[in-house]
Amino acid sequence: MAEEGDRKEPAGVQKCPTGISGLDEITGGGLPRGRPTLVCGGAGSGKTLMATEFIVRGITEFGEPGAMMTFEETGDELADNVASLGMDLQGLIEQNKLAIDYVHIDRQEIEETGEYDLEGLFVRLAAIIDAVGAKRVVLDTVEALFAALPNEGLIRAELRRLFRWLKSKKVTAVITGEKGENTLTRHGLEEYVSDCVIFLDHRIDRQVATRRLRIVKYRGSLHGTNEYPTLIGADGLSILPISSLGLTYPVTTERVSTGVETLDAMLSGGGYYRGSSVLVSGSAGTGKSSLSAAFADGICRRGEKCLYCSFEESPQQIIRNMASIGIHLAQWQEKGLLKFYNMRPTEQGLEAHLVQLHKMVEDVNPAAAVIDPLTSLTSIGERDQIKAMLTRLIDYLKNHKITTIYTNLNPSGGSVEKTEAMISSLMDTWVVLRNIETNGDRQRLLHVLKSRGMAHSSRVRQFLLTDHGIEMPEQTA
Repeated sequence: MAEEGDRKEPAGVQKCPTGISGLDEITGGGLPRGRPTLVCGGAGSGKTLMATEFIVRGITEFGEPGAMMTFEETGDELADNVASLGMDLQGLIEQNKLAIDYVHIDRQEIEETGEYDLEGLFVRLAAIIDAVGAKRVVLDTVEALFAALPNEGLIRAELRRLFRWLKSKKVTAVITGEKGENTLTRHGLEEYVSDCVIFLDHRIDRQVATRRLRIVKYRGSLHGTNEYPTLIGADGLSILPISSLGLTYPVTTERVSTGVETLDAMLSGGGYYRGSSVLVSGSAGTGKSSLSAAFADGICRRGEKCLYCSFEESPQQIIRNMASIGIHLAQWQEKGLLKFYNMRPTEQGLEAHLVQLHKMVEDVNPAAAVIDPLTSLTSIGERDQIKAMLTRLIDYLKNHKITTIYTNLNPSGGSVEKTEAMISSLMDTWVVLRNIETNGDRQRLLHVLKSRGMAHSSRVRQFLLTDHGIEMPEQTA
């Protein structure tokens, strides 16, 4: 009988971790080690960036030297392009961990010679691999090799030779290719790279650019099959894996104060459950942002961090406005307990906002968050798209036990028990604010429409915004 220590790992495709945020999770550990991977897509989709980041992170995070052969950009041009993302290619070259070879293809020279094969390429590629002992290789963009060749049969034969040669060198290779009209690539490279094919898409929807990634095939390995939101940020490429999210988040009976003592009392004396999702809805001027700010203030007052996301106001405007009702947020910002994410919805797509919020959560590690208001997102997506994006965000924040307030602007005259994004069913607690007119005066009112898992008051309370905070006397009208 085999001893415990003699057990072997199950056979399968060995993985080469990329270090790229989200990609290793989607691929189940990385790209197939010792095999070629095709990364294809249209112009501006991020192919060269992904390939370069694969090499750089391999060197800096996994100690695997890399070699890059480029056909469209020189080494200096490539280094300049990725320097703003914190990648120092020149430094890695000087440390003898990276080799870059720019191959210039001249169509006229090919026509004059009359013969064309990849023997010279193999020699040059082998030289830079051997020079640094490369474990990772990039060819960008390989179709430049065949741009001048009308002979499709020759192209196919040379492609097969290229991929067999790369496998024989036992390097993990990334080959980039331009999108074709009816195929993933112009020359049908996907037919020859049978191990792993990744497709990057850059599309425009409502005049907003969005990027997505899809794994077309991954032989011998389970992998995510959806389209995944992708963002090119200050730290490189980020892919948002959504396949791991769902109804598996942890729950607790611990309570978090709403920031308003009277509202805590209406929620059986304790406030919201930690890690729950709270919807605050109402028409314009009912006090949704004020109630959210009171919650953020209470979180920071206990020494915990809060992420405040606003799609309509700047941090300075929020701080000034809330100070007028006795909620002083500037002190928490100065202490690093309150972090703002402020951006117009139309500056980027839904997926990009989602990726940015994920990154903010990872950087800040907040105990609570405010998303104000959800209805601003209707300008950049259809209702179903917005609901899908918010469902991912809600699941993500719940998985991280982050108590979150979402505000929703109800149109004047519309139902107070309806949201534009149709996400009320995903909320644990729903607080409704509204205005009424009595005797020529407008009054704000608050009531708790629902709060799952706890007893809560059904009373309607006055909701007053005073110069020393929020007050909620008993409604007698």
